[in-house]
Amino acid sequence: MSTGTGTGDAAVPADVAPAAEAVPAVDAVPAEVAAGLEPGAREVLTDPGWKRLHPVTPVLRAWKIVAVALVVLAQQGLDNLLQARLPGWVLLLVVVGGLAALALVTAVYSAVAWRRTRYRIDADAVHIEQGVLWRQQRRAQLDRLQAVDLVRPLLGRLFGLAELRLEVAGGAGSKISLAYLKEEEAQVVRNALLAAAAGVRFAEGEPVVEAPQRAVVEVPIPRLLLSTLLSGLTIAVVVVAVGCVVTIVLTGEVAPLAGLAPGVLGLAAAFWNRFNHGFGFSVAESPDGLRLKHGLLEQRSQTVPPGRVQALRISQPLLWRRVDWWRVHVNVAGYGGESGEESADCTVVLPVGTRDELARVLAIVLPDLGTGEESPLDVVSSGLTGRGTDGGFTPAPRASRRLDPVSWRRHGFRVTDRAFLARSGRVLRSLDVVPHERTQSLALHQGPLQRRLGLASVALHSTPGPVSPRVDHLAAGVAAALLAEQAVRARAARAAAGPERWMARES
Repeated sequence: MSTGTGTGDAAVPADVAPAAEAVPAVDAVPAEVAAGLEPGAREVLTDPGWKRLHPVTPVLRAWKIVAVALVVLAQQGLDNLLQARLPGWVLLLVVVGGLAALALVTAVYSAVAWRRTRYRIDADAVHIEQGVLWRQQRRAQLDRLQAVDLVRPLLGRLFGLAELRLEVAGGAGSKISLAYLKEEEAQVVRNALLAAAAGVRFAEGEPVVEAPQRAVVEVPIPRLLLSTLLSGLTIAVVVVAVGCVVTIVLTGEVAPLAGLAPGVLGLAAAFWNRFNHGFGFSVAESPDGLRLKHGLLEQRSQTVPPGRVQALRISQPLLWRRVDWWRVHVNVAGYGGESGEESADCTVVLPVGTRDELARVLAIVLPDLGTGEESPLDVVSSGLTGRGTDGGFTPAPRASRRLDPVSWRRHGFRVTDRAFLARSGRVLRSLDVVPHERTQSLALHQGPLQRRLGLASVALHSTPGPVSPRVDHLAAGVAAALLAEQAVRARAARAAAGPERWMARES
């Protein structure tokens, strides 16, 4: 690993792993928790044995494959068929017959795959067996559960079905998907899994009710639309539009603009994805953890249990400064293994919010920053907009301006009793926050130019995700001391962390 100024790294493991923290306070808690039931006094889930997914599942999966085939045919195969100069009825027969054959083969394979897939849930883990040619058996421990998502795709909603996605600590490929279940069944299983992961006990046969929640933030649609227009996507559209005008003026022809079509479509897709993902975005607080609901075509209900957030980034694009809006991303173990677009959708906990809404979300995700009598919001605000020593931050020295003349005054860090904060960026302001017990390892980077100037950079390694905390161009002595001290803090914080099943009592 290296910085942009060269190589030469030293890494120090923090000897830590993800763990849970205190339960966020809410207005009401389940009666089982209030009664103080001992772990093991009741069974969490009755184990009915192996069960199968909904019988309509093969239809939904086959439809996806046929839809992809249609897109490929439209992009590549249609031109070849037209060049063959076949009679119209023959061309229609080839296309329809080919799609029908593909649909039949896909339906048969999906039916066999459905038949060979089964799952079982007990008090400790989720078990799933699947595979046609190669059998696969997987087991997900509930005490390692990182997040539970209930996804309702557009076609699935027509049949009253939903997909249950379980994210566990295990990196890429650790996700377990139960697709598809009846929405009612998926909701019951979700409630039971979250209760079991928390350590809440229910009597055998007793229905597992959904934990209460308190609404915290709802993003209005007009704000979502305006924030999308005030993003970097709009700047890209303006640049493309200017390029088109210049091309027409210089060449006097419109034909060269055809080459810009893929870029225009890409920008349109980016606008749509941001609106589709943020539509109806709401944040709620529950004993289960942080609850997020969003989506227009594909509706997603996410639940991130307490203490599963490994790192957090608050950012503000240049065009959002006048209205003082902010975006919040998080790292959650398991989400890092998703595909690019899906991972971006999963890791946003506030697509656009005011500073007051930001404070409310932070109070759930990081209920205690360890700032003592100082207001946590004041500390965060100094990290968002301050520079130099504002807010008690340790800044980069003046020598760093030779490596980063634009934003060197913004580089800095602050360490509280509970978390590490790193700020950066002048055009795109950002503040990274990492609880000490979530630090996986640390690294010191010093390239040849940094060595000459007596500078070094420190990076904190988190689980895979959009947040990569680091502080660039610190004084070499300050960076070395920070590396050693932060490793000690992380190890001590991990040793004092709470149980994975955060509602269970210690024996």
